[in-house]
Amino acid sequence: MKGLLSIFLIFLAFSAQSQQVTVAGRITASGKGIANASIRILNGVAQATSDSSGFYTIFLPMQGSYTLVAEMVGYESFRKKILAVTTQTLLLDIVLKEAAITVSDVVVTGTLKEVRKMESPVPVEVFTPAFFRKNPTPNIFDALQQVNGVRPQLNCNICNTGDIHINGLEGPYTMVLIDGMPIVSSLSTVYGLSGIPNALIERVEIVKGPASSLYGSEAVGGLINIITKNTAHAARLYADYMHTSWNEKSADLGFAGNPSKKIAVLTGLNGYLYDRPIDKNKDGFTDVTLQKRLSVFQKWSVTRKENRLFSFAARYYHEDRWGGDMRWNKSFRGGDSIYGESIYTSRWELTGQYQLPTREKILYAVSYNSHQQDSRYGTTSYIANQQIFFQQLTWDKKAGIHDLLTGAALRYTYYDDNTPATASADPLNPKNEPQQTWLPGIFVQDEMKIGRQQLLLGLRYDRHSIHGNIITPRIAYKLTLSGNEAIRLNAGTGFRVVNLFTEDHAALTGARKTVIRNELKPERSYNINLNYSKKRITGNGTLIGLEVSVWYTHFSNRIIGDYETNPNEIIYDNLQGYSVSKGITVNTDFSFLNGIKAMAGFTLQDVSLNENGIKTQQILTEKITGTWSVSYKINPWNLAVDYTGNFYGPMRLPLLGPLDPRKPYSPVWSLQNIQFTFSGWKQIAFYGGVKNLLNWTPNKGNPFLIARTHDPFDKKVQYDTNGQIKATTENPYALSFDPTYVYAPNQGRRIFIGIRVSLK
Repeated sequence: MKGLLSIFLIFLAFSAQSQQVTVAGRITASGKGIANASIRILNGVAQATSDSSGFYTIFLPMQGSYTLVAEMVGYESFRKKILAVTTQTLLLDIVLKEAAITVSDVVVTGTLKEVRKMESPVPVEVFTPAFFRKNPTPNIFDALQQVNGVRPQLNCNICNTGDIHINGLEGPYTMVLIDGMPIVSSLSTVYGLSGIPNALIERVEIVKGPASSLYGSEAVGGLINIITKNTAHAARLYADYMHTSWNEKSADLGFAGNPSKKIAVLTGLNGYLYDRPIDKNKDGFTDVTLQKRLSVFQKWSVTRKENRLFSFAARYYHEDRWGGDMRWNKSFRGGDSIYGESIYTSRWELTGQYQLPTREKILYAVSYNSHQQDSRYGTTSYIANQQIFFQQLTWDKKAGIHDLLTGAALRYTYYDDNTPATASADPLNPKNEPQQTWLPGIFVQDEMKIGRQQLLLGLRYDRHSIHGNIITPRIAYKLTLSGNEAIRLNAGTGFRVVNLFTEDHAALTGARKTVIRNELKPERSYNINLNYSKKRITGNGTLIGLEVSVWYTHFSNRIIGDYETNPNEIIYDNLQGYSVSKGITVNTDFSFLNGIKAMAGFTLQDVSLNENGIKTQQILTEKITGTWSVSYKINPWNLAVDYTGNFYGPMRLPLLGPLDPRKPYSPVWSLQNIQFTFSGWKQIAFYGGVKNLLNWTPNKGNPFLIARTHDPFDKKVQYDTNGQIKATTENPYALSFDPTYVYAPNQGRRIFIGIRVSLK
């Protein structure tokens, strides 16, 4: 009998232990219930979501000790250990605190003011260093390949120069800013993007679509604002070194210090070395340009009364790159026996910002850069000197519902090179004297907020010393549907003065003769962009973000390089018609309770040229592109895994004639990467992985990429009486030497390893 009683008592105890436990309460902030907040128990035991009034109920499988977590976008995470020892409901009310604004929450690029990203009437995409570290690269140019709708485009198979495409528009339509200053432009769009130290980047803000009313005539397709670290937030010492199986070596070094109580200094060094010629496609030419690059950056910040801004910075950049025949060395530079493209670049940049000591918020910003380039493209010599001085004064004023911003800007550009073609391109400069242009301008912006609606009106007036008056209006409207859901409508105009010999590398390669048919008129554009964004937490606690944009841009006087009429020429002229860029881009991100984070996006676009009633796809422009990343951290092992990739649809490629055996369109292609990061030590991380997992290179399926590498000086090419290349036994496809057939990096699969050190 006693045995049966013991068994019965044990059964009762086991049943009590296995009884379900209920935890319930209300989640509030500032006295109000918070709907759709996520409540979960660590280690995935249970999860729930609060209702419209903030009430929640969560069921635990058994009695015991648990850690309860409550989360909501815009609020600090709540954690509390609970002890469930009874089958009765455990009451627990939770009060969330509004999260402090983080760096990634604040944007300045859309309106020239610091505002929270969700409150900006202009859609701004923000990317932090953590995003770029998922696929580490030696420079910001390569890092942008992970941003949906943004594509680093290589323009030469030999020297590997490139530019940044936004929504299918070429690099000259993209303005690149550093701390809001137009540092990278014109001549430096080709070579100046590679030497920005990744260690000093706080975040990168991207605006797609024209922003000419605030930033001037170059911001037609969009702009990229690279914001350097605040000296107060920077690590005391940061170092990052990466080495690849192709013998590429890249290093970032940054350190911050305080010479005095009121002065903080941030210093950064960036170096890159690749000096081993590789020719895996066996065409006798280097697959990747050899480079030696050094960049030095220093930024000073001064603490002033009432937190007024005062900072100034300087950067020096030097690069020596060459590509070409595997037998080339510097003794062949500029000669006609062995072909090589050799470019020496030296560059200085100075920037400063000073807030005037007045009651009103008035900010003075100034920048100066000097860019010298000494290049040899085969026997063609291109030596150029460009200097740009920029200053701007802005006044930020709030009056009732109006948030006003007005300012005046002045930009001076000095440009000189050794090409007679520059003189022929400018009818006002027949003697080929240095070009000097002045561009003063004024702008005003009024942002009004009434309830859940915002309206921004902007107007800019510039006076170009050659092209006269330039007026660029802008309008932006935002409707906030909820705290994390909004619709934005933006429209504006753009104006761009074209500098062929500073923006189009193909005009300088020496492989083709540059022909300018008529006096080139400035390009004009009209743009409209509709954007929808939302963040929400699902019933199972998954955080989901969605952003969709639809755009349409109409160009008149578009300047196009014609590669197809004559294989020995690039013919430039204003389009006798119009050009259109339109499309849709979708971005999504997911954060699951099990620790997996994922991002994915795609862009469908149609960039067309319409002339004489005939519509053609713009050359080297894909109709579909996409990016993705999946990250997961195995906490017990302190190991993070990042899988990143992108894909591109077919592009129309520049052929040299009807007999050219290369494919007229590229296939669908993808670059995929995987990385493992071990962070077992707080201040040191080791990482490694594989880039280009699929080993994709553009020579797959093509007989060759660079035409006639065996005769780069066209010594054996024969012409008919009309100056056209003849097909001969030695030249059956009627080709000339040309490196412009390029659409993807020519670098295959490679392993990389690295170490990252950060001392706070």
